[in-house]
Amino acid sequence: MIQMYTTPSCSSCRKAKKWFEEHRIEYREKNIFNIKLTREDIMLMLKNTENGFEDIISTRSKVFQDHDLDIEEMSMKDLTQFIIENPSVLRRPIIIEDNKMQVGYNEDEIRTFIPKRLREIIMCTTCDKGEDCDYVNALELYFKELKQKDVTRGS
Repeated sequence: MIQMYTTPSCSSCRKAKKWFEEHRIEYREKNIFNIKLTREDIMLMLKNTENGFEDIISTRSKVFQDHDLDIEEMSMKDLTQFIIENPSVLRRPIIIEDNKMQVGYNEDEIRTFIPKRLREIIMCTTCDKGEDCDYVNALELYFKELKQKDVTRGS
């Protein structure tokens, strides 16, 4: 399941949620101001980064600057605890599924979260055309399949 860490006032978060809803992709939202982040949340984020804390922390945030912190000088435990106590230092949204992660909203990169079946339709791997399908038509076909599954489950 896709996990999305958000805040209500974040326009990038709203764009990401809208994109997932338009593509009928399920996700679980964690509003970092309404729930208390856990060490496990931070470890999940870090597991998928290339540069560790630098990828998920906004060092330009007011809270971070007010504390005059140096990431390089802090222990992992201290920095994790600082994030838990000050979640506003996180960049947003942070979107995670398995080994995929996106920080912020990027219209091209978010497509990595497209479900496997939709990718198959787009790339025509399950049809005899042997070429890429038009994205809009592929999306329409995918939504028809989802609707058919819903009807079948309801029977």
